[in-house]
Amino acid sequence: MTPLVTAAVLLAAVTHASWNAIAHRITDKLVGFTLISGGGMLIGLAIIPFAAVPAAGSWPYLLVSSGVHIAYYALLMKSFRLGDFGQAYPIARGTAPLVVTVLAALFAHEVPDGWAAAGIALSCAGLTGVALWGLRGRRPDWAAIGAALATGLSIAVYTVVDGLGVRASGSSLGYTAWLMVAPGVVIPAYALTRWRGRFVPVLRPFAPVGLLGAALSVAAYGLVLWAQTKAELAPIAALRESSIIVGAAIGAVFFKERFGAPRIVAAGLLVAGIGLMLHAG
Repeated sequence: MTPLVTAAVLLAAVTHASWNAIAHRITDKLVGFTLISGGGMLIGLAIIPFAAVPAAGSWPYLLVSSGVHIAYYALLMKSFRLGDFGQAYPIARGTAPLVVTVLAALFAHEVPDGWAAAGIALSCAGLTGVALWGLRGRRPDWAAIGAALATGLSIAVYTVVDGLGVRASGSSLGYTAWLMVAPGVVIPAYALTRWRGRFVPVLRPFAPVGLLGAALSVAAYGLVLWAQTKAELAPIAALRESSIIVGAAIGAVFFKERFGAPRIVAAGLLVAGIGLMLHAG
């Protein structure tokens, strides 16, 4: 985890929390995700002519990841529809790092050393604290929690699949572009069949903000994919989920959700964990 890799993943965390906030703010989730995934597809198509074609060995990973990403979008839409942003986002993102650590050990043979393991554990403790703070003082909505947990599991799966795939691709930019195109067509195609002649009128009022979300989404995951070619998967996953702290701040500023002292403590644990991971690097 060099300073450059760390900076790239932290920037990805900010852009990721930002596009998720945009997706949550658009009331009709199908509209939001049609613009974000469809816009990502258009960006990917624009990049493809200028990027190297991913090596043959990476295409099975691309295909599997495309399927998992489609499931991820569907689950994320459902979790945002059922729960508050301050609840759904932290649970979904906070679930992933520990699962990635296990999957990376099993499939990528990346077992973190003592410092890295301690950093991942501290970061996960901070992320869990933020997630639990989102549930305070309310009766748990188990459907919303279940959707957010399932979203987190899908994140963990595609993180590992893409980590292996982008390393086999020989081109993180080419892999990113094709990954935007393959699953990006599904939600717009579904929306087109549902709205038929109303497709453009339905999307037009939200197009500027939705396409901004698409650009942020492509940038966020492109940075992560590049970082996965430079460092191990588990520390990147833990560091990437610092987006939870950014998401909590966005929730406090734009959605009037309380940030609170526990989230400040959780942020401190996350920073300490990042420091340990950098020490390990």
